[in-house]
Amino acid sequence: MQGLICSLSLSISYAHADSSKEFIQSLKSEMSQIFVPKSDENYNKADIDALSNFQLDTSKVQEFVLIPGSDRTRPFYKNQPMYQPVSQLSFNETILRALQRSPEVSQRISVLAGQDAYIAVAKSGYYPQVSGGISTGDLSSGERGRQLIGLNATQMLYDFGKVKSGVDIQQAKLVAEQAEVLVSIDSVAYDTANAIVNIKRYQEMTQIAQQQISGILRIAEITNLRAKAGISTQADPVQARANLEAAQANLVVQQTQLKKFQQKLRTLLGADVTGLGWSIPERVVRDSDLYRYPEFNKIPSMISAQAEVDVAKFQKQQLKLSNYPVLSVKGSLSQAVNGRNPNNNEDDGLYDSIMLEASSNLYQGGAIKSQTRAASYAEEAAKAKVNLVYLDVLDEVRLLREEIENKQRLMSILVARKETTIRTRELYQEQYKLGTRSAVDLLNAEQSIHSAAQEIENARYDIYDAIVRYIAVTGRSRDLYDLNNIPIQGFEIQP
Repeated sequence: MQGLICSLSLSISYAHADSSKEFIQSLKSEMSQIFVPKSDENYNKADIDALSNFQLDTSKVQEFVLIPGSDRTRPFYKNQPMYQPVSQLSFNETILRALQRSPEVSQRISVLAGQDAYIAVAKSGYYPQVSGGISTGDLSSGERGRQLIGLNATQMLYDFGKVKSGVDIQQAKLVAEQAEVLVSIDSVAYDTANAIVNIKRYQEMTQIAQQQISGILRIAEITNLRAKAGISTQADPVQARANLEAAQANLVVQQTQLKKFQQKLRTLLGADVTGLGWSIPERVVRDSDLYRYPEFNKIPSMISAQAEVDVAKFQKQQLKLSNYPVLSVKGSLSQAVNGRNPNNNEDDGLYDSIMLEASSNLYQGGAIKSQTRAASYAEEAAKAKVNLVYLDVLDEVRLLREEIENKQRLMSILVARKETTIRTRELYQEQYKLGTRSAVDLLNAEQSIHSAAQEIENARYDIYDAIVRYIAVTGRSRDLYDLNNIPIQGFEIQP
């Protein structure tokens, strides 16, 4: 009996312990649901209906019909259209119009304006900080019906340069954002210039392809007449027709490329450019300073990288200053309503005070030291980026120079080759009439002439494209495209 009682009491105690553990676990679970925030369980599921629930505003990038009128010095204002259509544009005017319309430039300018506002935020530390509010009495005592209206003001007197370092950081970031605007301007200017160069390229290529078709048609007529007269076989007209079809296919290829770059420029300008023509200014080639050492201090990507170094330096300086105290003067005013003012124990009392305060963060668990170390690494990373930009620019400049020099040598060879093939065609035509040459020889000579002509134009416009790229890489776009001292969506470049 006694053993049974012991066993029963032991089992009851075990059961009680198990139920207590379950109760505690249940309580913890319920408390965590109340006080611990939960992550979104559907973060990895894309609801297209929810994501697409917005209105697309394309009013600022609508296309325009071409109409006469042009004034490239017209200032830009927010209440004016971003693009004024024209019937004919020069090379530089086309670039400016693309910049006035570009959403990429608009985005960077908006970010720049936002960064300017952050400078004002940083400078606000120099001015008085005023706060106020209303509070009740202790809800667990008889004073819970009281209201206390309070007003506090703090004016920083001396902070060892903490606010100034914050302003310096934001100003350095502003420089970086200005450089990013210049990067965007150079990018859009290059895209526009590149599109114009390739439109000119494929206009020439299309013309050569049409000349090739005309030349093969003449040969085809001769072979048809000779075949009908029984002087040559029927194979000659068939061969001529095959070459004619190949030339027609080549024309389609060149026209497709031409339309592709016309559509690209149409997107940049917001208007159909099919009927427009351009000439590449001699100044673009003459003043590109191809063999001059690049002015790295004027290259936007380099300016941006150097600004990041300055930002990291100022951030590290700010962290070092955080160890110093801040001396402030503080004033407070409180008015009790329906009760006593705890500051002077007077019913509905009014209390005011002015005091000096020195405050400092004494210990933050090593956070300042760790942040300073992180800022030092950020500074080293920014310096490495400066070197990376330098090497990238230097490498691309050298490659572009080599490409231009090689294309120039290639052009001289191709011009000589074209002259040789023209003379060969003339000889083959005479020999064909004498019956010592076949139609295939005539067709091959005709093909060689137009192939050389296409390669010459390709090399010529490869040089133009390389020069345009060189201008963008070396930060010369603003000078050569006349973009200085002209408002670009409200942003003005001053040389």
